[in-house]
Amino acid sequence: MSKVGGIKIVAQNKKARHDYFIEESLECGIALQGTEVKSIRNGQINLKDSYALVKGGELFIMGVHISPYDQGNIYNHDPFRTRKLLAHSREIRKLGSLQQTEGYSLIPLSVYFKEGKVKLELAVAKGKKLYDKRHSIAERDADREMDRRMKESAR
Repeated sequence: MSKVGGIKIVAQNKKARHDYFIEESLECGIALQGTEVKSIRNGQINLKDSYALVKGGELFIMGVHISPYDQGNIYNHDPFRTRKLLAHSREIRKLGSLQQTEGYSLIPLSVYFKEGKVKLELAVAKGKKLYDKRHSIAERDADREMDRRMKESAR
């Protein structure tokens, strides 16, 4: 959990950047129940295999796992329940039209606290093919090797 400029990052979906080309991103709020915020503060959230959908003019996130709060007793929630995302209606319409475009998905990238409120970074992403992933890995390795050589030559 890092803190950058008043933003405390709680969880990141690192696999999303590997599996998808990120076209654009959007910050939105999440409608949470009772003890979910306390669980998120403890870092008990997992974004792996999660996605967002536009249904009936509203934006929902599915597949996010927020573990039940330890001291929550009967007030705990279902860990995999569908949660509503809070965004402006014009943004939701835009995301809905992009989602219907073939090959595009709405993928959460990170969850963080901003000024005491839970925010989610949602991305419009296009899936990578296997050869694209290999190309990305090769570029990353080449950059790493260049940095290593530069450090050695500086000594």
